[in-house]
Amino acid sequence: MMMMIDNGYFFPSTFLTPTLSPTQLSRGHNISEIMDPRPYHVLSYGTLLGTQFYQSFVGGFVAFRALPRPQFASLQTAIFPIYFSLQSALPVVVALTASHGGQVLGLSGLAAPENRLNTLLPLATVAVTGLVNMFVLRPITTNVMRERKHQETRDGKRSYDPAPHSKEMLALNKKFGRVHGISSLVNLVSLVATIWYGAVLSKRLE
Repeated sequence: MMMMIDNGYFFPSTFLTPTLSPTQLSRGHNISEIMDPRPYHVLSYGTLLGTQFYQSFVGGFVAFRALPRPQFASLQTAIFPIYFSLQSALPVVVALTASHGGQVLGLSGLAAPENRLNTLLPLATVAVTGLVNMFVLRPITTNVMRERKHQETRDGKRSYDPAPHSKEMLALNKKFGRVHGISSLVNLVSLVATIWYGAVLSKRLE
């Protein structure tokens, strides 16, 4: 836009153009950084992988060696609901903040053919395995542990004491071992899927 003054000359009317102060520009930049999903994506993925690795290969083994059986069982019973909840929820956060080329994928992007196998599948696998452990295998394991406790009272002997054991206790120990093995396998599948997506993510980092 041009303005004419008394001598007939024109000059740009820059004084009519709204300008932003450095403070406003800085504030807008800070807001854009806060809304950027990429930091949340990396942090949520790192939390997921770190939690899985620690519980699977560090915390569980150390606690098993350091604590008596009853205390170890109580600790794991308290930890597992939190662990499986994180294992189920964090993949959703990772999926919703996934981006490629600076653009958030979104639900349609996750379902796109080029992202189904390398993004949607591993993250869905992690979430589903967490839910299976949380709502299927954990209740079964808890029930078996409760039954073993009652059987210990009837037998006057703990389930992990040296043989011989009653037929009922042998059956319960076998059932517990089977369910625990399935749960551990499901957890391992979840960890492998998490690492799989980590390899995909590393190729997207700029």
